[in-house]
Amino acid sequence: MATAYSVTLRTPASTATLIAAAVLIVALFAAPAYASRGMIQDLFFILTMLTLAQYWNLLAGYGGLVSVGQQAFVGIGAYALYGAVILGGADPILSILLGGVAALLLAIPTAFFAFRLQGAYFAIGTWVIAEIARLSVAQWRGVGGGTGTSLPRDALRELAFVDGIRALFDVRASAARDILSYWLALTLAVITIAGVYWLLRTKRGLALAAVRDNTEAAKSVGVDASRMKWVVFLTSAFGTGLAGGLIYLQKARISPDAAFSVTDWTAYVIFIVVIGGIGTIEGPILGVLVFFVLQSLLADYGSWYLMVLGLIGISVMLFAPRGLWGLISERTGLQLFPIRRRLVGGSNTKREV
Repeated sequence: MATAYSVTLRTPASTATLIAAAVLIVALFAAPAYASRGMIQDLFFILTMLTLAQYWNLLAGYGGLVSVGQQAFVGIGAYALYGAVILGGADPILSILLGGVAALLLAIPTAFFAFRLQGAYFAIGTWVIAEIARLSVAQWRGVGGGTGTSLPRDALRELAFVDGIRALFDVRASAARDILSYWLALTLAVITIAGVYWLLRTKRGLALAAVRDNTEAAKSVGVDASRMKWVVFLTSAFGTGLAGGLIYLQKARISPDAAFSVTDWTAYVIFIVVIGGIGTIEGPILGVLVFFVLQSLLADYGSWYLMVLGLIGISVMLFAPRGLWGLISERTGLQLFPIRRRLVGGSNTKREV
């Protein structure tokens, strides 16, 4: 008798992860009730950096597009928010979406030119475009030009939901704004991880992996490689722009050098993904926690801090090329967010396909 087979993505670890993630999300949303303001600010930093890392990982780890110009989308998303609020009187919360749209619009001409480059030339091309964006924004007098500007006090005072948060937690307006920013960052991070995981489990995820591994081979089996690159690049830009707008809403102060910083918004993000494990969803999660601990311990040591980060990054690439999570997964077989399909037979044996 023929044995019935089926394809599954689920593992016992993934089922447990789903339950644990639901509990963790509830606990994190309730954090303002028991956490200090300093911890809320730290969690905001972790969540926004995680979001940026997941989008860069989608771009480079799954799409094979190694960009060093993501700061362009952070900066343009932030400046779009400031421009809408300062010049147009728009609501700051709604303007976060405008930041994502602005980054998406910038990504279209960026992709048009950058996709004509390959490898290191693509990476350099994206960095050059980011520098052009920074220099252009520095000429925008309406939002402070090269010296930058701050969000108007009236806009911050009238920020939606702040009064309700103040009453709920009995905190000052500034702390209430931090809580609101934290909740938005948590929502964005959850949507990002869930969205990336959903994409990778679909046929488009298989097509994306095929394009990353061998573009010509992917084309030979009917994959539209150009379309997949466009989808991933534009999605990454939009999400990065949202994160940029949110980050500078919380900061309430912006300047071109800060908003378009290659160190803060690209180098650190690459470090997080590389040490955690590129091409995995778990990698950036582990990487951002390691990065936060290292920053907390070493940030007061000036240039030594950057040197230590560099040495750690080099060591991981030499001794664990797949990152810390890749090393853990290789030795334990653990997959919290499995995307590889498994063929399950009648005898309950499984084989990855």
